[in-house]
Amino acid sequence: MLKFVKNGSQISLLLNGKSIYDFKPEAEIIQAGIGKTDYSMSHGSFKLKEKISQRDTLTVKFTELDGDCLILTLRCGKIRLEIQNENRLFVSFEGFEGYNRMWVKLPALSDEYVYGSGELFSEFNIRGKNANVWVAEHINAIQIAKKLLKQVVGIKNTTKKQRFENYETYYAQPTFISSRRYFYHSLTTARSEFDFRNEDCHIIKTDSISPFYLGFGNDFEQLLENLTDILGRQPELPDWVFDGQIIASQGGTAEYDDAVKTSAENNLQATGIWIQDWEGRRITAAGKQLFWNWEWDSELYPELDERIKENNAKGIKTLGYINPFLAVEKPLYKEASKKGYCVKNKDGEDYYVTITTFPAAMVDLTNPDAWNWLKDIIKTNMIDFGLSGWMADFGEYLPTDCVLFSGEDPELVHNTWPARWAQLNREAVEESGKLGEIMFYTRAGFSATPKYSTMMWCGDNHTDFSIDFGLPSVIPAMLSLTCCGFGLSHSDIGGYTSFFNLKRSEELYMRWCEMNAFTPVMRGHEGLNPDLNAQFDSSAEILAHGSKMAGIHKALKPYLKDAVKLNSEKGVGVVRPLFFYYDEKEAYKESFEYLLGRDILVAPVIKAGADSREVYLPNDEWVHLWSGKEYGGGRITVPAPIGEIPVFIRKSAQDVLDILNSQIK
Repeated sequence: MLKFVKNGSQISLLLNGKSIYDFKPEAEIIQAGIGKTDYSMSHGSFKLKEKISQRDTLTVKFTELDGDCLILTLRCGKIRLEIQNENRLFVSFEGFEGYNRMWVKLPALSDEYVYGSGELFSEFNIRGKNANVWVAEHINAIQIAKKLLKQVVGIKNTTKKQRFENYETYYAQPTFISSRRYFYHSLTTARSEFDFRNEDCHIIKTDSISPFYLGFGNDFEQLLENLTDILGRQPELPDWVFDGQIIASQGGTAEYDDAVKTSAENNLQATGIWIQDWEGRRITAAGKQLFWNWEWDSELYPELDERIKENNAKGIKTLGYINPFLAVEKPLYKEASKKGYCVKNKDGEDYYVTITTFPAAMVDLTNPDAWNWLKDIIKTNMIDFGLSGWMADFGEYLPTDCVLFSGEDPELVHNTWPARWAQLNREAVEESGKLGEIMFYTRAGFSATPKYSTMMWCGDNHTDFSIDFGLPSVIPAMLSLTCCGFGLSHSDIGGYTSFFNLKRSEELYMRWCEMNAFTPVMRGHEGLNPDLNAQFDSSAEILAHGSKMAGIHKALKPYLKDAVKLNSEKGVGVVRPLFFYYDEKEAYKESFEYLLGRDILVAPVIKAGADSREVYLPNDEWVHLWSGKEYGGGRITVPAPIGEIPVFIRKSAQDVLDILNSQIK
């Protein structure tokens, strides 16, 4: 319980009777400054140059305590610290005119662990790192070119990472949680930096003077409930999502029909067919991409409307694709441009953004008429057409030098763009009366995304085992999303980004498939260059593997539904870090294992050619799924042939053991 206590001229903030922060006159409480950042964007990736022209250290002149509210008077304004409930503090600012930068110090311990700042792929614990909280494209052309060049000359080190500061992320959020069971969350929409490199303090910089929360919990479930009370939570997923796997297909009606037929003949438990090119496709130097005109391409997909109805009757849903861009060659762009619905450049022209090899215009989500126009397109052309879900892609590419209908500063709007995009999709679903029936999944995100999106997916991962872009990277990505209050996430089976010699092997596909059987949603993707990649039907071995894993995912339906319900009610993610329940040093350090719900520990195979896996088991009683052997805590090595991903069930969860054992025997 939080409480302020006055002792002479000093006022202390107590948590459960222990002082966690002391305030007194002349104390250095905050720094405020003036700065300017220049941004240059290429294909959604940003280079930043910041100049700080002023940085002032501000001290407390007066303190005033009024019940649960502490007011600190500084020479330039006031800081209000208000205890909102027994476990949450709200910090706001009055005055501070002329300042647009702020630095706040939070006390730290040398053995503390920290997680968050958005969705991170290369690290999970970011103690010792400086995190840039700015929405961007996670994968850029330079990174891919360097990887391809190294592979050409025979360098295939999948364990080497770039410098942490060189990574960008689709989903950034000014939020972190600490192993000390507290969270920080800022209400800023500007760029932030989280500096966790100091032994005795964390330095939080925001490019605005913005209020923030500090929240506390007796355990991590309570902490996440406290955080998501602020952020919002995802609704429960549609029931059909748990009934097997969503198979990816593209190319036309014949290919769609073949996917349905192949699934039935091989017992693949297809609960859905995802056709990302329902609106048409274009072939570029990058690969098989899409024509961003959000209307059914009846030439590529003749009779698709009838097929959707037929397959719905069989329990097989059809999913599509959309993003907030418009293809400049197509009719919807011409309509939007004529009506003034696109983001503008400084000359008043439609702002074209280059996506891989082609330009596209962006619908201006600050224009109410444009917002409703695009929302009605989703309602009519997707929902009324019969789609049961879709990938709501992108949201990261708003340029900081554009002109918006609202007149807002694009630098302060940029981070919010993906959340606005999620909100538009959510409104379309809700206004159609389809929430609980339709699932859309987003790639990019910011602070409001948890209350609008129904599902995240981990973006365009490489089709390999590289630790920072391939299969291993989606594990810390899902875990960091959970720590930021977004509890429903999954990834493309087999990854997406493929060029030349960067291509998906059958081994990679099957390893990813077995991992995704133990996530909330099991969904495939053909990848950027499908012809380079192993697919769900590439061989008899893959088909048999897919059938087995889809059967496991379906068998987990009651368990997954319970975990998803807990997330919707209390914000406790389905994929959880080990340290949520085990206060152990190794649990805080573990980045490549996770708990699925409370009772299942999953340790995916993250190295090519591996037939065993070292696993860290927290102190508990565990049963190895495939052998039935019982283990306590500690490090063990278990056999891990393809099809036997290391999975352990808590011995106390006999019902879960019974479900899985009945499926695999």
